[in-house]
Amino acid sequence: MNPLYEHMATSVFERMSGLAAQHQAINLGQGFPDFGWPDEILDCAARAVKEGSNQYAPSRGLPQLRDAVAAHYNRHHGLSLDAGHVCVTSGATEALGAAILASVSPGDEVIIFTPAYDSYAPMIRRAGGVVREVALKPPEWRIDHAQLHAMVTAKTRIIILNNPHNPTGRLCDASELDTVAAVAREHDLTVISDEVWEHILLDGQTFTPLASLPGMAERTIKIGSAGKIFSLTGWKVGWMVAQPEMASVAARAHQFLTFATAPNLQAAVAFGLNEGDAWIEPMRKRFARARDRMATGLKAAGFDVLDSASTYFQCVDLAASGVALDDEAFAAGAVERAGVAVVPLSPFAETDPPRHLVRLCFAKRDETIDAGVAAMTRAKEILA
Repeated sequence: MNPLYEHMATSVFERMSGLAAQHQAINLGQGFPDFGWPDEILDCAARAVKEGSNQYAPSRGLPQLRDAVAAHYNRHHGLSLDAGHVCVTSGATEALGAAILASVSPGDEVIIFTPAYDSYAPMIRRAGGVVREVALKPPEWRIDHAQLHAMVTAKTRIIILNNPHNPTGRLCDASELDTVAAVAREHDLTVISDEVWEHILLDGQTFTPLASLPGMAERTIKIGSAGKIFSLTGWKVGWMVAQPEMASVAARAHQFLTFATAPNLQAAVAFGLNEGDAWIEPMRKRFARARDRMATGLKAAGFDVLDSASTYFQCVDLAASGVALDDEAFAAGAVERAGVAVVPLSPFAETDPPRHLVRLCFAKRDETIDAGVAAMTRAKEILA
């Protein structure tokens, strides 16, 4: 067996969801919504199963979906993309894997910002690369220019940026994006920009794709996700967007991973991207209301809740809430003794990880949020 996988821990999401099922607990850990998908897209997917092809799709994606992805970003961000910029993948995690395998050679150093989505480091190592962590510090979680610049060496080839940021719920501001772009241009680096949460923006926030900054289109591989845009995480339809030559190289890695994605789901996502702009703002308002409901309940229970500007997630500072346990101990106790699953943040970093924070998913119905807050209140009483 390959020792890289033999000694690798199970994903924290899989672990906590498994414990939630085992203990029949409310699952506020893994980031999936229980509301918010448009029925029109489901109907389109169902029709496509009966009326469309159920054989292999083209490896790079159905032409109508690649066109729809390009048109969507041209419309929303004023870009000039076409289908040649797009490669459809079986979810954003596969897109990340393909982008990393296509960009990283043995010995290359790759900078990630921690806490980081947990697929980055294993995939970098699978490609033969070396992980370099830049730690973001709570509660602001800001990217610091001096810290990032100091991490660059002669072996650095890639930066992976996650904006909006999972697990913290932060949206990078203009100065932080300028910092990443300036370092990438100065050192001739490629940036894999994981932007899957780009439409889950709360409180009137606006999103700027990294590739839209000066000199960044030719050095950025953007990662996108229909599952996040339409609250259909189980569909696993994602994409890479890059300059055509770079997109073609990434597509060659993709063809030997999943090769192609379910054609009925691709057809439905194309429909959603072309017809669904009016769905976006109501979706944002519904998620903002869910976030506020959870935050209000947690604060009333004595929890210190960090701000969340995007994603489905908000973090709780255990130490500031009067809980002496570290994140792993609290998460284990909460699911086993109080009936609620949350995600500890320490697995999202390898070097000096934060051990006083847990992440909760607020993309839930009111009754689920209320039951989760009640269970968190019990957990605090039992474990503090």
